[in-house]
Amino acid sequence: MSTPLQIGLLVFPRVTQLDFTGPLQVFSSVPGAKLHLIWKRIEPVPSDSVLTLTPTMTFADCPQLDVICVPGGRGTDDLLNDEEVLDFLRRQAEGAKYVTSVCTGSLALGAAGLLKGYRAATHWSAMELLSQFGATPTKTRVCVDRNRITGGGVTAGIDFALTLVSIMIDRTTAEAIQLGMEYNPAPPFNSGSPDTAPAAVLASVKERIAPFQARRIEAAKRAATRVM
Repeated sequence: MSTPLQIGLLVFPRVTQLDFTGPLQVFSSVPGAKLHLIWKRIEPVPSDSVLTLTPTMTFADCPQLDVICVPGGRGTDDLLNDEEVLDFLRRQAEGAKYVTSVCTGSLALGAAGLLKGYRAATHWSAMELLSQFGATPTKTRVCVDRNRITGGGVTAGIDFALTLVSIMIDRTTAEAIQLGMEYNPAPPFNSGSPDTAPAAVLASVKERIAPFQARRIEAAKRAATRVM
């Protein structure tokens, strides 16, 4: 019998739940895979919505993973200078087959020194921060550079996970999972990217996130000084 794939997703306070639940839904359909939701302690973790998440495993008890995945959200700002988290990511990356992220989770990989010399994707609002960690920002839904696989913002997590399944197993398995999920997106509006959103919509979103972005820029600056 083949050894099951060990797939671990980091959960942390104020994680964006769809960054996390999109890939989780895909990975849960991978035959024989063992999924772990990992945090410092086994205790309820608040997401950025009403949903509360419960880790299944602590850092200390986590086995060597085949896939380590860091989702994003406003809570990533606190990860960028959290040595306990960064040490865990570095340890797992040494033996993992795939080091991955969704959305601003790539900033945590960068803060751990795991994206130097790699191309990487992230949420459009954080793209300019990747270069501070020695990464090459790549404006795409899914970025594959050797064993670093990073997804763009939020909904790109499903694209990322299906792509990873096609690499780990095969395309047929990935397509079967996609069909089972009826993942056949046809958005009602063409405003899902800063390149296509109406100017007024883009301006209002930028204004709304400006205070949070300032906090993230400061956290990234401190982390980058240490890493680089």
